Amino acid sequence: MEYGLLGLIVLIADIYAIYNVFTSGASTLAKVLWILAILILPVLGFIAWLVAGPRGGSVRV
Repeated sequence: MEYGLLGLIVLIADIYAIYNVFTSGASTLAKVLWILAILILPVLGFIAWLVAGPRGGSVRV
């Protein structure tokens, strides 16, 4: 049961990351590469996106 819950958490995190990549101001190529990284390596891709992923277009001050 624990692995099912962990898998669900990873799935939700990946969907969140992919949504944020889609809504970011990054170029189309960067979006495609980030989404591929997240889909191919779900956990590592999500962590890499958290550290170095494209940020949103709006800046809050």
